Amino acid sequence: MPDNLRSEAQRTVLEEAWGRIPHSRESRDDPGSFTQKRIERVLTIFVGPASLALGAQALIAALGRADERDGWHLPLAVGVFVPLAAMIVACAVGRFTRVFTGIFAVVFLVALALWPLATDGGPPPSPLENPWIFYLINVATVAAVVAFPMSLQIVWTVAAPVLFGVVRLIQAGGRSEFSVPVALDVSFALILGSVLVTLTWMYRSIAAHVDETRAQAVSSYAEAAATAATENERVAVAALMHDSVLGALLAAERASTPRERTLAVSMAREALTRLANAEKDALEGSDAPTDAAGLADDIEAAARELGVDLAVRRRIQEGTPRVPGRVARALSLAAMQAVANAVQHAEARGLSVEVSGYTDPGSIVVRVRDAGDGFDLDTIPADRLGIRGSIIARVTAVGGRSDIESGPAGTTVTLEWESGDRW
Repeated sequence: MPDNLRSEAQRTVLEEAWGRIPHSRESRDDPGSFTQKRIERVLTIFVGPASLALGAQALIAALGRADERDGWHLPLAVGVFVPLAAMIVACAVGRFTRVFTGIFAVVFLVALALWPLATDGGPPPSPLENPWIFYLINVATVAAVVAFPMSLQIVWTVAAPVLFGVVRLIQAGGRSEFSVPVALDVSFALILGSVLVTLTWMYRSIAAHVDETRAQAVSSYAEAAATAATENERVAVAALMHDSVLGALLAAERASTPRERTLAVSMAREALTRLANAEKDALEGSDAPTDAAGLADDIEAAARELGVDLAVRRRIQEGTPRVPGRVARALSLAAMQAVANAVQHAEARGLSVEVSGYTDPGSIVVRVRDAGDGFDLDTIPADRLGIRGSIIARVTAVGGRSDIESGPAGTTVTLEWESGDRW
């Protein structure tokens, strides 16, 4: 089985294997984040009610005694509580959670930064009573956990409590009786925020590890299933060739007239064609002739489909005969098998393809070269059909010739067809 068909088979088996695992709505289309998406959903479900509870506490405090001076309290409260409400709704429905949690996290820090201006000239604060904005510090922390990467989560976890402490002391005018309460509040917020960030990081890491392990297991299953499919295909091809070759041998043994010998040759050629095109039945189409330049274009196009950016060199004499469609397909497929072998076994080092056309005798020659380590054709197992089936047998089936020269300096595969050959 060629590499591109094997890769396609593995992808198909992988999709089939993944389809056997129960899916939630959040992970149906992404096998690489099955558990991670569930953890994220659980996190947002937890953040919504927790934020609602703390937000209600902050709202009750905001409706009571206000520390801000006239003209600041209502705009500041609306500017904080409206994004908070949007965040809670987004967490409840599971849509746009990163957007609204990120908005609230940023708005809260802006509100904290404006707190000294909002409270300047307002009622004197009490060291025993925290302002309403204090109750939302850890809400901003969990919002950052949902919306931002780890580095920004740490920044928000530290910045929100520390900034509150600074603005609270500015509001108090540096009075000593505020030092201990503010220090305790900041320490409490830092500890709670650190615990939230650590727990979230731990659960996300576990989820990522579970997804990676699951993906490896499914990939191993897919590889094993693809290997089994390859072996089944080899068995089927062997059975097909057994019947075809046996029929050709019997016909050759019983042939006593030129017509019977011609029939035996045709049967043998048909057996070789079936072997060469066992995985390429769809390519048996029109036998309209093509020129050598068109053959070169076909090889370039097939190389691009294989992921190889290849420029085929052309050395075509004027008057080079046109090639029957079946011959052109055989030469193109054989050349692409040689290119695939060069990519797989030689990492495409020194890979080049040349198409030559000659008028006397009228012939087409395709050469595929690479600068790999080479190989010994006689040591290749008999069940590996990449060279014997997809190159030698394929070209022989259309009346062509193939030659493979390989050594430490590289490998050259030469495919030749003459217009006088019978195909």
